[in-house]
Amino acid sequence: MKTHEYYINRCIELARNGLGTTYPNPLVGSVIVHDGKIIGEGWHQKAGQAHAEVNAVNAVKDKTLLSQATIYVSLEPCSHFGKTPPCCDLIIHQNIPNVVIGTVDPFAKVAGNGIRKLTEAGKNVTVGILEEACDELNKRFFTFHQKKRPYIILKWAESQDGFIAPLQKDEQKPVWISNTYSRQLVHKWRSEEQAILVGTQTVIDDNPQLNTRDWSGNNPIRVVLDRTGRIPAKAAVKDGSVKTFIFTEVENPENTPAVFFENCIFDSSLPFSIVSALHQNEIQSILIEGGRQTLQLFIDAGLWDEARVFKGAIMLNEGIKAPVLKGIVTKRQQILNDELLIFRQHD
Repeated sequence: MKTHEYYINRCIELARNGLGTTYPNPLVGSVIVHDGKIIGEGWHQKAGQAHAEVNAVNAVKDKTLLSQATIYVSLEPCSHFGKTPPCCDLIIHQNIPNVVIGTVDPFAKVAGNGIRKLTEAGKNVTVGILEEACDELNKRFFTFHQKKRPYIILKWAESQDGFIAPLQKDEQKPVWISNTYSRQLVHKWRSEEQAILVGTQTVIDDNPQLNTRDWSGNNPIRVVLDRTGRIPAKAAVKDGSVKTFIFTEVENPENTPAVFFENCIFDSSLPFSIVSALHQNEIQSILIEGGRQTLQLFIDAGLWDEARVFKGAIMLNEGIKAPVLKGIVTKRQQILNDELLIFRQHD
């Protein structure tokens, strides 16, 4: 006999298929079980499209079984009208008697209302199965709604002796510390996050595209810091191919399609101003790849949730020191001769 945990874990597996495509909605997976057998499953694939519960119900061939079934869902079913009707109403209408929920939705329009609506309709509702794993699945969505800022991921590569770049780059721009497979993984990460941020010097030195050219997926929104307007008009980040926000202290007369200027003061409040503006623009997650100064800015402000650090095989002997970070290593992974370390903030 398979347990509630087994089926909620399957919901989580399904939900992960939507990573990078459901913004601003959460990741949700759902399975429908009758007599110990999965008869339907689905996940939310894209904002504006059917929710996980709808896709799971639609996958059931014999709808008469629904009146004796249990529907499992990783996140509390919605109870409000958005771009699609409430999933609670669907469950009630289909006469599904049992509902098992991984975790409660923190979104103000749901936040327990879905559970209450189902209970009042006479459904047998169970809540809090693999709750920690379900919360982790939607760490971006939860951070956005609970902390009023994006989920912040820091990323850099450092040499064996702790440098992120040589003092002089000479002919090669950029100087690669990590290997090809690690760099491809970074492009996968870019496809999963809603935005990517770099500082002025990174743009001037490397002229990065900040896209997912080495992976199939959406390009992230670009966020660039340019205090005094030093980034040239021909820079790749100003090519208009991707929505781009440029934070600056100067009034910028440029009229470039898809490039938006945000004025703010570049003092100790800068990282807070940035995440506040990103929240207002409904950006739920951001990957910060910029140089040491930019990374350290967010570290010192305590504005980060996760850091992904590649330790390359090369020695630089001198150069720009890697950021100083205090966190808990939650994962180590070997990628050929690179070691990937995943850090989390102390609780």
